[in-house]
Amino acid sequence: MTTHKLKLGIPKGSLQDATIALFERAGWHIYASGRSYFPTIDDPEIECMLVRAQEMARYVEHGALDAGLTGNDWVLENNSDVERITSLTYSKASRTRVKWVLAVPEDSPFQKPEDLAGKTIATELVEFTKRYFAEKKIPVKVEFSWGATEVKPPMLADAIVEVTETGSSLRANRLRIIETLMESETQLIANKSAWADPWKRAKIETLSMMLNGAMDAQMQVGLMLNARKADLDKVLSVLPAINSPTISHLQDPEWLALNTILDHSLVREVIPKLKAAGGTGIVEYPLSKVVL
Repeated sequence: MTTHKLKLGIPKGSLQDATIALFERAGWHIYASGRSYFPTIDDPEIECMLVRAQEMARYVEHGALDAGLTGNDWVLENNSDVERITSLTYSKASRTRVKWVLAVPEDSPFQKPEDLAGKTIATELVEFTKRYFAEKKIPVKVEFSWGATEVKPPMLADAIVEVTETGSSLRANRLRIIETLMESETQLIANKSAWADPWKRAKIETLSMMLNGAMDAQMQVGLMLNARKADLDKVLSVLPAINSPTISHLQDPEWLALNTILDHSLVREVIPKLKAAGGTGIVEYPLSKVVL
């Protein structure tokens, strides 16, 4: 029975499924039942808790959790004093950063933040928005929005500060963006005391390494092929790699086997070039993790 436990926060809500899927690829199976806030995990050294991303940084800072995953936006919103371990660029829909934007009705006269002086802005990101306008010395009233923020203008607010990945919801509600306040991505954060503890730090570093490895593998594929020694320079000239490819000898002394990793978006261009350069027996295969 282990005597060590790492208290880990998993974001509840829109990031929950994407986070659990990432942990699965990294080697940890998390099972979250419908009603429980304490998912099971197949690691006796980790104890999970589902926490809203908006609150995660506060609980990590105060030590209720040793570590957790949440957006950089909510770390800034709570002004939390935590250790930022690594950035993990994934969201509920894609592997891109989200943006917090200042948006106004399409037919409004507002063109820049200064035009909103004396106006009302609705947002869930209240404290960050207040600081943003205070730094610009623009007097505004910032109200907390409990949801459906896009429908507030123009009747309930003059403008909104809202998170977006593609901007489609804003356009559907006839809003236009006049300023991007910040870009945000998911981060693995840790409590400062937990980070100072050697065992907990090592466990958090392992999580960081494996989660990053799983993410990197999503964008990479393995490629192996054979080539004649005489064609090696031509093959290498068209073969991108994270590091130099692994090269080994085949039974026939005139032939070599090459093994490498490359971005999956390049495969359709690279394979025909490899074939033309003399490569043969070309095999593409998926990766589970890439740890550099």
